[in-house]
Amino acid sequence: MVPSRGGPAGRSVGGVTTPIDVLEDAKYVLLTTFRKDGTPVSTPVWAVRIGDELRVWTIRDSGKVKRIRRSGRAEIAPCTVRGKACGRAVDATTRMLPDSEAPAVLNALVAKYGLLGWWTRMMFRFVGDTRAVVGITVP
Repeated sequence: MVPSRGGPAGRSVGGVTTPIDVLEDAKYVLLTTFRKDGTPVSTPVWAVRIGDELRVWTIRDSGKVKRIRRSGRAEIAPCTVRGKACGRAVDATTRMLPDSEAPAVLNALVAKYGLLGWWTRMMFRFVGDTRAVVGITVP
């Protein structure tokens, strides 16, 4: 568990904030997936919380999607836009979600990221269905 950050978080239980609470507030999340040989591959992504899960909207034929389909094993940590971790990584489980989840994720991206999230949602409307939704659970 991560010590409580205090302030308006309001999500701490018994003075402790859970890793998913910290990751929910991070502007970027470092998603690390693993190749067949165990080599880690890290990518900074936008992530939004929906329920008890983080959601990522990503390119459908990306390497991370292929690795997630093969094995749901991952690690996540808060990071900078360039992928430099700024917190400890925690183990996570990832899974591909149905395309029907995309509108909720896109709306959450707009709510969290403002104009950039809105632009992302607009590009989806023009480009079409080239993206996939990934669900990330922290045990």
